[in-house]
Formats: sequence, C-alpha cells, structure tokens
Amino acid sequence: MEAIKETNFSFAGQTGFYRGKVRDVYYFGDRLAVVATDRISAFDVVLPRAIPYKGQVLNQIASINLKATADIVPNWVISTPDPNVTIGYRCEPFKVEMVIRGYLAGHAWREYKAGKRTLCGVTMPDGLKENDKLPEPIITPTTKADQGHDEDISKEDILAKGIVSEEDYTKLESYTRALFARGTELAKQRGLILVDTKYEFGKYNDQVYLIDEIHTPDSSRYFYSEGYASRQEKGEPQKQLSKEFVRQWLIENGFQGKDGQSVPEMTNEVIARISERYIELFEVFTGHTFQKQDYANALKRIEQQVTENIFSPKDYNN
Repeated sequence: MEAIKETNFSFAGQTGFYRGKVRDVYYFGDRLAVVATDRISAFDVVLPRAIPYKGQVLNQIASINLKATADIVPNWVISTPDPNVTIGYRCEPFKVEMVIRGYLAGHAWREYKAGKRTLCGVTMPDGLKENDKLPEPIITPTTKADQGHDEDISKEDILAKGIVSEEDYTKLESYTRALFARGTELAKQRGLILVDTKYEFGKYNDQVYLIDEIHTPDSSRYFYSEGYASRQEKGEPQKQLSKEFVRQWLIENGFQGKDGQSVPEMTNEVIARISERYIELFEVFTGHTFQKQDYANALKRIEQQVTENIFSPKDYNN
C-alpha cells in the first residue's frame, strides 16, 4: 500500500532539518517547509507502517482551520502550495502544549476512572461517566518533550519552573479558550462535537503565534452530535471521528507504549480501515469529497513545490 513514510530532500538554501513523529521539517533561515508524511503515532510511539492519505488529510484540514482562526491569533502559515506541504515562519515554540477538554474522554477519562479527580491542577467533579460534557472546558497542559513522552503539568508548575512567563501564559490561556470556542462552532456546523484538542504556540519577532496543526483528527477528538444524548443516556459508546479508535485498537491488542510492549501487527486490512477513517473525517468536516493525490510522483511533486514556494512572496490570506 503506497504511502509517504519519510522524505530526505536536500534543498538549495536549506539551513536545517528535523524529523518529528509525523512531519519532516526543512529549515530555511526564519522560514520552514513542513511536509506532512503519512506516519502515524500513538502513545508517543511512531507506528511501523504509514497510513495512505493521512498526511494529506491532516495538512488540508489544518490549513482550513488556521485560515478560519487567523482573526483570533496570528499563525505561522505563509502558504500551502501542496496537499502535503505548508510553508511558514520559523517560530520559537513554547515548551508546553495547551490541551483543552470540553468532555470527559480519552486520557482524562482514563485518569478519572482510576480514581483521580484532579488533572493538571484542575479539579473535576464526582459523578461523571465517560464522554459526559464537563461543566465548563478545562485546560490541562502537557510538557512538550523533544524525546519520549509528553507529561501532564499544572499551570502552577509551568509558572514556578519558568517554562512560560506569567504574561505569556495568560495570553496562551486566552487564545486557547477562544480557539476552542471557534472550533466548537465550526464543528457544530458539520454535525460534530469538538470534544478536546490541543494547541501549540511560539514566538516570532517577539509576538505570540499559533503554530503546528489545529482541529485535525491527530490533535483533536470529535463526536457525531446526532444521537450523542441518547447514546450517553443509554451508556453506549459515542460515535466518534478521531485517532482514539487507533489507540483503542492498540490497547485491545496489549499496547500502550509501555516498556516491554510490542506494537501489534498492522495488517493491510487495519491500514485500509485507518485510512478510510481519516478520509471520512475530512469529508464530514469539510463537506467536500476527498481528492486522493497520486503517489506515483508524490516525492518529486513535493520537492518541486517546496523549491518554488519557500521564498515566494505569496500571501497566505489571499
């Protein structure tokens, strides 16, 4: 099954390279070109096989959402010249991810189920069940690890350790709540509920910028709004669009990223099913039919688009 697992370009004017869990990043001074590959990670582990069209889905959904939130906070994007490529400003990232949750799901539910009622310094009420709506959205930050696992951290610890200044953290919280509110509105228009998500921020020319991707199935969890209340009342699992189904498949097959555990075999059937779910989210979220890019010349196409656009004066907002 064809997919882009990695890229290894060498561009004129390139000043650096970084391979993340999912993205390959090429630096050009104060600019960068981010290639969204088809790699997939879960529990902070890159899984052995790539998922066809996943990178295209993530890059295109992120582009739509970054444009739709540019009035709230400036973002890093200059242009999106290719389905798998975004070109933007090289920001100095804050070493935290701003996770915000409107519902008790995923990691928060697993902690709650284990008896914990405080997550990242935020108290959660008793008597909730999985996927219940929280009284109000809560911000549960994590550290941004260069290697290994991100870890939960409280606002108090972030400030005490000097990871982010109080002035900047106040801005990050404000932006996070405003972005989540906008994301909730956009999801509602498509018959979806934005359950939880994360935002990353950085600084460029001493100004706070929104960076990375937003409101994608890798960074966010969505429920279908139709039938949510009845499923919740009956104690049934929610119908969702997110990467959580991959995590659940891994858990059911004995893998949570812990020492000594092995990733279960990812058969062609499993790969195809994951790919279909990513495409489903794209189509539900955008209302458009997904146009599959041809893999035959994908790497050549990506290389050409980066070369032609990295120093181009194209305006992203036009």
